[in-house]
Amino acid sequence: MARPATLIVNPSAGNGRAATVLPQAEAALRRLDVPFEVERTTSLDHARELAGTATAAGRTAVVLSGDGMIGAVAGVLAQDEGLLGVLPGGRGNDFARVLGIPFDVEGACAVVAGGVERRVDLGDAGGRPFIGVASVGFDSDANRIANQTKLVTGSLVYAYGALRALAAWHPARFTLELDRRERVSFIGYSVAAANSPAYGGGMFIAPAAQLDDGLIDVVCSGRATRRRCLYNLPKVFSGRHVESPSVRVFRAGEVSVSCDRPFTVYADGDPIGDLPLTVSARSRALRVLVPS
Repeated sequence: MARPATLIVNPSAGNGRAATVLPQAEAALRRLDVPFEVERTTSLDHARELAGTATAAGRTAVVLSGDGMIGAVAGVLAQDEGLLGVLPGGRGNDFARVLGIPFDVEGACAVVAGGVERRVDLGDAGGRPFIGVASVGFDSDANRIANQTKLVTGSLVYAYGALRALAAWHPARFTLELDRRERVSFIGYSVAAANSPAYGGGMFIAPAAQLDDGLIDVVCSGRATRRRCLYNLPKVFSGRHVESPSVRVFRAGEVSVSCDRPFTVYADGDPIGDLPLTVSARSRALRVLVPS
């Protein structure tokens, strides 16, 4: 029999997708003989509490929500040596995408029932955990627009946010300090500190990033015309935007970011802090179930 699980569900995730998927997930877990209990939450703090309780009881904390709640729960699990299971229930689901966890309910539940454990890195932004990408600048505006809009649903909401943000964008000056040694300053669009290759529903902002190398890939999008930026935007879905002369990529265990004007840093689709901020990787801190 599979290890018992606590299914932590955010019913509002993915514009209600998680609530729709829940009955299918329950049925699939029963067919797979996974003992489980369901806990509904819309609060990150409550989700963290539930993850801690699950770990203390020797249960897998299975999150049916988006990457934001997965990241919040992951921080508790890393601290307590808990085990994470993922059922994609958000708009982007990039953590599942990178780990190869199926988006269909049956396939994802099969990973919870019979997957193998893998240790992956956990990002840290000023003491706040995240699983994917922490980004700032142009991305701050795009994320804010994506989170507020009701006009577009699904993963396309992030592309919509980027197009809307581009129309009003004015370049900013960013300053980076890499591993407390190398200092980089540039004028442009954004800085993305990537623990994982993808964000925004399949945008491979840092195509060479790895989830278990103990490092952060720092992608700097420098000065370019709006026309050039618009031309490069579709290339983010394949990762080919890094070939542009205006994009530079660094790799470090830690990066400190500041800017000449205020910005909110977003990670896993949610606001996580304000500049200046230091981002780092906690090497192999998180246990997660992945396909065998």
